[in-house]
Amino acid sequence: MDTWNSLKDRIAEQLHVEPSQIQEPEGEGFGDFSYPCFGLAKEQGKNPAEIAKVVAGDFKLRGMAAKPIGPYVNFYIDWASAGEGVLKGVSSKYGGNFAKGKVLIEHSSINPNASPHVGRARNAIIGDTLVRLMRFAGYKTEVHYYVNDVGKQIVLLVWASRGKKLKFHDLLNEYVRANEILEKDKSVEQEIFKFLQRFEKGDKKAIKQIKDIVKISLDGQKSVLARLNIYYDSFDFESDYIRSKRTEKVLKALEKTGQVFVDDDGRKVVKYKNTHFVLTRSDGTSLYMLRDVAYALDKAAKGKDVNVIVLGEEQKLYFEQLSYLLGLLNAKPPKVVHYSFVLLEGGKKMSTRKGEVVLVEDMIKEVKEKASEELKRRYPEMKTKDIEKLADSITVASIRYGTIRISPEKNIIFNIDEAVRFEGDTGPYLQYTHARASSILRKSKKRAGKFDAALLKEQKEIELLRLLARYPSVVRSSLNQLRPNILSSYLYSLAETFNNYYQNVPVLKAEKKVMLARLKLVDSVRVVMKSGLSVLGIDAPEKM
Repeated sequence: MDTWNSLKDRIAEQLHVEPSQIQEPEGEGFGDFSYPCFGLAKEQGKNPAEIAKVVAGDFKLRGMAAKPIGPYVNFYIDWASAGEGVLKGVSSKYGGNFAKGKVLIEHSSINPNASPHVGRARNAIIGDTLVRLMRFAGYKTEVHYYVNDVGKQIVLLVWASRGKKLKFHDLLNEYVRANEILEKDKSVEQEIFKFLQRFEKGDKKAIKQIKDIVKISLDGQKSVLARLNIYYDSFDFESDYIRSKRTEKVLKALEKTGQVFVDDDGRKVVKYKNTHFVLTRSDGTSLYMLRDVAYALDKAAKGKDVNVIVLGEEQKLYFEQLSYLLGLLNAKPPKVVHYSFVLLEGGKKMSTRKGEVVLVEDMIKEVKEKASEELKRRYPEMKTKDIEKLADSITVASIRYGTIRISPEKNIIFNIDEAVRFEGDTGPYLQYTHARASSILRKSKKRAGKFDAALLKEQKEIELLRLLARYPSVVRSSLNQLRPNILSSYLYSLAETFNNYYQNVPVLKAEKKVMLARLKLVDSVRVVMKSGLSVLGIDAPEKM
């Protein structure tokens, strides 16, 4: 049962307006919902504050009160009466299973030339969290990874590694070395293009060389990202669009629009606003934009209901250009989630080409070491194997939550010491909150049973009931806006409110009937915390 949206619908019905016109005010003292009277005042030619007084005076709905505040009518829910519906509605599926359809989402798509750095991991973490959010909502979701296996960077790595047997951890140093050579010797670039031509013409040796390097890189990247609970359903290779001649068909379709022209260098080009972007080289071989259009068309066909892509903010112009080309072909572009950079200390951007990066695997190792140290300090009696297991869980929570909690459009300077803390706005703090709620229930041995929600009268209990009621609405907002940080912010508020409640209001020592009501409240918090953490890709330990 979705008590929050049910209440919103009841208010809208009483006022004879659409539910979308009922707002959720920010700040204390403004109630649970509000209705702005500007539109109604304009229709009637009256002052909106006066209209608000009339609307509030006429409002009669059991379990809630209306109060005019300026041009708004604010509605206050009687949570003592609404609380029972909230607590009875909380279950493992609470807030989910409201959507139907098929979603295709492409994320990560890291160049297969090195171990991923933490900047690229932001794409993967945002993407994977959106996948989990969509699956929780009820969508059938396919996760795609677009493998750029024919780009200049890959061929450069193949050129540099000829005659060598490289392993995954060798790739970054080899790639950096190759770029240093390229900067000093521009003739290398001609060798790279000749190799690409051989590849595109079907040279078996060139194809095998690229496939071997890409496999080493891709297997390594998958292994690293799996440690953060990130997985994929399909790996789509850019080279397939060359060998299948798919790009040639797309080029012909674009040429029919009359927007493609040949420039002075013999390349096929499209003009967009004040920019030009190239579809083919002068020799007729395709460039990444043309292949991307072909890929985007295929994705649009597969993700019929929802089609999503996660891209860095530096690719905003590229996405505009891609969308323009798709529009020429009467195809709908995917919904895009742009994210900003993960910066090094001092605000410096990372660069794989220069080797100025923090690798994900190095960050995982460092976070786990700090998590293990903290667990040994807190729980000296804990067994080594248990510390190892819990440290792995805390590591994932620290990195994933530390990434998700920041709004995508903002830069991140990831601070490991802050991310691993058991207090404050961190993943381990949310895990600790779930463990604390679980501990209370274990001690009581009375998780289930009859309860009277009307006995939950403390202010902190009212705040918790209100937060629990909002969970389905928060899930929908995160999904509709494709912003998982909305959910992470909610979970932190729930954790803070619950811990404050637990510290100030007795649960196990309360009178029996009150205790049973409070245990139900604690259990509901536990269920919602576990649900929300699962959507964020984070484990919910029973003990911590």
